[in-house]
Amino acid sequence: MAEVVITLGVPHTPLLWRLSRPPIAEDLTQVFANFERFASLLRDSSPDLILMVASDHFRQLVTSNMPAFLVGKAPVFRATHPNEERSFGLPRAELQGDGEMAQVLLGHHELTESFDFAFSDELWLDHSFLIPLLYLTPDLDIPIVPILTNTNAPPIPSSRRFADLGEFLRRRIEESDLIRRVAIVGSGHLAYELGGPRQFSGGSSDQTFDIEAVTWMADGAVEDAVAGCSFDRLLDAGNLTFQFLNFLTCLTAAGGAPAAMAEGTECRFGNEPFFAWMESQ
Repeated sequence: MAEVVITLGVPHTPLLWRLSRPPIAEDLTQVFANFERFASLLRDSSPDLILMVASDHFRQLVTSNMPAFLVGKAPVFRATHPNEERSFGLPRAELQGDGEMAQVLLGHHELTESFDFAFSDELWLDHSFLIPLLYLTPDLDIPIVPILTNTNAPPIPSSRRFADLGEFLRRRIEESDLIRRVAIVGSGHLAYELGGPRQFSGGSSDQTFDIEAVTWMADGAVEDAVAGCSFDRLLDAGNLTFQFLNFLTCLTAAGGAPAAMAEGTECRFGNEPFFAWMESQ
């Protein structure tokens, strides 16, 4: 039987990559220390598979073709788009997939009753997947199943739907006949604005939201998080704050337990999210 061995939520800010080489700026020291800590936690949990919950940034999925939830089931995924190489210095990569687990999530001959996923054998993953993997698994040697969520183009799935997704993922993993130790990793943001007047303002675009969101994770307060993540509230916090919903999926995938670590690490990009749930906690 497959089992969830650890659940992590991390940032994927692509501008971090060029700044992660010594000398490390003082305001980023704790961000990279947290990534190192999480890499150690992941390594100690010895996963066979990483199930990743993240969002495409209009590089492959666009407003004319935007499924609510999509499972990647290819044996190999390429990562890094040309503009990410140019702008962020990210390397090109090939990531191994796990088609068997992807098929478990989708259903075999029929889609599961809980989620009507879209699926793809041709995903080209962007920094929302690669940045976490580069820090957590530098050798990129653990197979992944990517789950892309629509946090970009209205209509966006409700916060309740993201919570249901986490419960569904855990249930399908644990009911599977596959022998897998599964790490669930979500990536996204706390309050964050891109292209608007609060972009790179030297702090969070909504400090109040960040404090509330970290508290939800620390307390395992699923219903408070669902209620607090309405469309209007997330939009008011910043136009990329919708990616916080990926962490709501992580919270419920971890059984709604209080996070062993919940932090919004302050730096030049705002507050970078770090959440961890260990199954033995």
